[in-house]
Amino acid sequence: MNKRPHILITNDDGVHAPGIKHLWNALKPVADLTVVAPAFEQSCVGLSTTLRMPLRLEKIVTWNNGEEAIWSVDGTPADCIKIALHAVLKSKPDLVVSGINRGGNMGQSALYSGTVAATIESAIQNIPAIAFSCNDFKLQPNYELAAQHTPHFVEYVLAHPLPNGTILNVNFPGQELGDYKGIKMTTQGKDWWGEEPDRREHPEEGHYYWLGGKLRVCDAEEENDGIWLRRGYITAVPIHVKDLTDHKHLACSREHFENHFTTLKTIRF
Repeated sequence: MNKRPHILITNDDGVHAPGIKHLWNALKPVADLTVVAPAFEQSCVGLSTTLRMPLRLEKIVTWNNGEEAIWSVDGTPADCIKIALHAVLKSKPDLVVSGINRGGNMGQSALYSGTVAATIESAIQNIPAIAFSCNDFKLQPNYELAAQHTPHFVEYVLAHPLPNGTILNVNFPGQELGDYKGIKMTTQGKDWWGEEPDRREHPEEGHYYWLGGKLRVCDAEEENDGIWLRRGYITAVPIHVKDLTDHKHLACSREHFENHFTTLKTIRF
């Protein structure tokens, strides 16, 4: 009899968010699960890690009367992975799954995402990981429809392991699209969130800024996650996070760069 895989689940919307519960319910039939997630929402924190402040780990008893392994950490998604691996679990999980996030994490916006950051931290720790996001910012996205597909991605990655240092960033179209048209493994696009600071006045403390933003859509490329999402497809982007070197620039510029600095009289080595 094959051993059931062990999956660590986290997110950035918080341990009580509906998306993570839908993900947990969807994966229960295929794996043993442990949830370690932020105690409160940590959207857009990226790989932020808590230093010089205590992190509190708390067992959550509101899921199935505490019969499941559900934990909260009053820190970031990256904190949750670190605490899970070194304070909760006795051995590394077979897979880390993050989500299901409320709102899309496609294009360059993935760099800000706490959902994606949890999977990056997992890859740094040599654990394969998948990030799931629903490209719908309504209070109640269609998590049920998205969750139906998550076990298929999990089973595929467990059977066909990702390269070391690579995570899979999966986005589901918004609920208004209804049934999905298909699945596309594609490239990361260039969509990004542009800042639109709103200056406001406090009655006692003067002005302040409310930092909002609007998604800037870049349709320059035919093949990327943003374009396929808008066409109604689920997108999956393999993102390699362990080697961030621009090898092309290194190869063509290293000699010139080093020679430039060795000729400067103001620098001594």
